[in-house]
Amino acid sequence: MKNKVLYITNGVNGPGGLERVLSIKASYLAEHYDYDVHIITLNQGDASLFYEFSPKIKFHDVKSEGNKISYLYQYIKGMRRQIKKINPDVISVCDDGLKGLLLPILTGRPCPMIYERHVSKNIEIKSDKQSVIRKVITSAKFALMAFGGKFYDAFVVLTNGNKKEWNLKNVVVIPNPLSFYPGKEKISTLTNKKVLAVGKQCFQKGYDRLLLSWQSVVKQFPDWSLDIYGTISEDEGLDALSNKLGLDTSVNFHRPVKNINEKYKEASIYVMSSRYEGFGMVLTEAMAYGVPCVSFDCPYGPSDIIHHDDNGLLVENNDIEGLAGNICDLIENEEKRARMGEKARIDVQRYLPKKIAKEWDTLFKRLISRS
Repeated sequence: MKNKVLYITNGVNGPGGLERVLSIKASYLAEHYDYDVHIITLNQGDASLFYEFSPKIKFHDVKSEGNKISYLYQYIKGMRRQIKKINPDVISVCDDGLKGLLLPILTGRPCPMIYERHVSKNIEIKSDKQSVIRKVITSAKFALMAFGGKFYDAFVVLTNGNKKEWNLKNVVVIPNPLSFYPGKEKISTLTNKKVLAVGKQCFQKGYDRLLLSWQSVVKQFPDWSLDIYGTISEDEGLDALSNKLGLDTSVNFHRPVKNINEKYKEASIYVMSSRYEGFGMVLTEAMAYGVPCVSFDCPYGPSDIIHHDDNGLLVENNDIEGLAGNICDLIENEEKRARMGEKARIDVQRYLPKKIAKEWDTLFKRLISRS
C-alpha cells in the first residue's frame, strides 16, 4: 500500500516561491516515489493553479472566513475534518504563519508531523526602524513560534543559516529543489546587456537598495538595462524612486510570468538585493541557466549557494556601492562572467529535484517507521 503524504498550505494558486517549490517537490514524490500525495489549501476554492502539479495529486480546500474567532474556529474544524477523511501517514505543513506553527496543538497529532519553514524569522521585521512596542510584539511572536515548533516531529529549514535561528532539537536542513535544469544548448549566451532580478515588490526584496546601486552602474554602462519581475506593489513606491533617480529608461518593472525561465536565458547577470531570505531559489534558477549571480550576503541562503569569486559574487549586506561595483565588474569582464556562469551551472546540480526528493523520502520513511 502507498504511503499517504498530506501537505497543508495556504494556497498554491499564486506565483510565489513556496508554490513553485511545492509543485516540484510534491509532483516528483507522486510521480517517482509512488506516494499518494494530498494537498489541503485554505480559501482557494476553484482558483486555477499558477504552476503545474502532477495529475496524481489530490486537492482539498478548507473555507474559513469572518472575524478572527470565527475564522480560527472554521479553520480548526475544517482541518480536523479533512485530516480525518484523508487519514495520512505523514503531514508536512507549509505555512509560515503562526497558525501553521501551532497546528499540532490546534488539530492534534494523528500521525508524524513535519513543519517546513520557507522564510527567515526576519520576515517579521517590516522596516529598518522598529518601535519599542513593535520589538516587544515581535519577540513575543518568536517565543510563541518556538513553542509551537517543539510539537513537530521534524522542523525543516532550508539552509544552515536558518538552522541557527531556531533553538530546537528537531531541526533538519533540506534545501529547495531546482525548478528546472535546461540542456547546455538552451542556457544563456551571456551576451545580452541585461541584468535580471525576480521577486515580488516588498521590503524583504530590497529593490530600493538595488535601484540606488543601479544608479551607479548605469552611469558607467548606460546601454545596460535592469529588468525586475514580480508582483507589483504601489505601496513600495519603486516607480517614483526610479524616476527620482533618473532610471526610468534603464529599469523595467514587469508582473510575474510563467515562462520566467526564458527571462533567465535572456539575462547576462542576476542580482539579488534582499534584506533577508529563506533560501534564494532565484539564485539557483539563474545558475541553472549559466547566469552568474551577484547577491547581498543576507540572512540566509546566499552564502550556502554562492561561493564568492568562484561561482558568483557575495557582497556585504547593505553595501550599496559594493553591489554596484560587483555588477560593474561582471559587466566589463566577459571572461569572468563566462567562467562564473559555467561554474555556477555545475555547482547548482546539487539541488536537482531527484537529489532533494531523496532527502524527503528518507525523512518521511524514518518518521513513518517510528509511528
